[in-house]
Amino acid sequence: MKLIQQAQIITKGNATEAMDVLFDETQIIKIAKHIDPALAEEVIAAEHKVLLPGLIDVHAHLREPGYAHKETIKSGTAAAAHGGFTTIMAMPNVIPYPDNTETMRAYLEKIKQDALVHVLPYACITKAEASKELSDMEGLSAMGIHAFSDDGVGVATADMMQCAMRKCREVDGIIVAHTEDMRYRLPKACMHEGIRSKELGLTGIPSACEYVQLQRDLKLAAETGCRYHVCHMSAQESVEALRKAKAEGLDVSGEVTAHHLLLNETAVENPNHKMNPPLRREEDRQALIQGLLDGTIDMIANDHAPHSEEEKSRGMEQAPFGIVALETAFPLLYTRFVAQEKIFTLEQLVTWMSEAAAKRFRMERKGALKEGYAADFILVDLDSVKRIDKQEFYSMGKNTPFDGVACKGFVVKTFVDGICVYDNREGLLK
Repeated sequence: MKLIQQAQIITKGNATEAMDVLFDETQIIKIAKHIDPALAEEVIAAEHKVLLPGLIDVHAHLREPGYAHKETIKSGTAAAAHGGFTTIMAMPNVIPYPDNTETMRAYLEKIKQDALVHVLPYACITKAEASKELSDMEGLSAMGIHAFSDDGVGVATADMMQCAMRKCREVDGIIVAHTEDMRYRLPKACMHEGIRSKELGLTGIPSACEYVQLQRDLKLAAETGCRYHVCHMSAQESVEALRKAKAEGLDVSGEVTAHHLLLNETAVENPNHKMNPPLRREEDRQALIQGLLDGTIDMIANDHAPHSEEEKSRGMEQAPFGIVALETAFPLLYTRFVAQEKIFTLEQLVTWMSEAAAKRFRMERKGALKEGYAADFILVDLDSVKRIDKQEFYSMGKNTPFDGVACKGFVVKTFVDGICVYDNREGLLK
């Protein structure tokens, strides 16, 4: 057994209390004001740092297999450990697509071999994310895969999505949708259609590209009774649609990324500000914040999307969409919204980045610091200030708009199944 001594644990809001935590590789055994150190084989001094449940990200792109020049399972999960994420859900837009049991079995074996944190892979909704034929939801569900996504693209037709939802409900799964109606996205469109796109002379992507398909999906969720989750919400109209669906009693949920909470369209300067969906109006950003606060939006996700520096150097129109986020999300959000603007409490932020995801995606014994829960947690320094340095990332992707930003809230230690996998003094330990 191991013992963390005098770690600050959240009691309510921003308040914390010094507690000891006894644990082993299977669970948190005891949390108390004082625990006899003689019970432990190893004693870890918390040094006044805050102990939080391991963060959970339901939206990450690990790129491997198929795109290992961008990221690998090993490098992506190292980035997760560095950023405090002990469980991540990997999107299925890899090659080969995990749309059948044979491919998924090989994928799970690769994850088991290389991952430094827990990785729960999504299966595709449709074969090869082509919106033509359903994946083997029944067989995949029997393997323990219950979340299905075609992230990177929207399911193209209402008929196919309705078919997917019916089958998904049969297997008691959840549809996780990237909503994008390509009728609204013109060639070379690369940012939000608004003031800044006009200033830069670039083709924009209107908000309708996202919310029209979301409105379609919510109607289908009402018809089929399928559990449904919408990815990376960016538009005010999307928030309004989800709010209405929840008021009607639908079993639906949504996520927002750190970058859509932090930035709006006026920040766009180069391809490191190019992501899909794009940074939108300030009114949209404020709607997303309010959506979190009033419970319309359930959680914060990353949409960690690494690319090579060469790919991101091709200019706004030709560079791929996406930025890396696993190593920057918590310090950026804590610094801006808890420490500076005081819009969120620490307790709220941690709930949106851990417990909410665990509950929605039915992850047992995760998302909270409780006796009997998995020993997945992080020690965080909420006081020291340092600048984000992309050269210190464990991710192969350095594509971030936040390089050089001063933050608090960096991770000191990350524990997965009771084992310290990252230490800020020693680096990766696994």
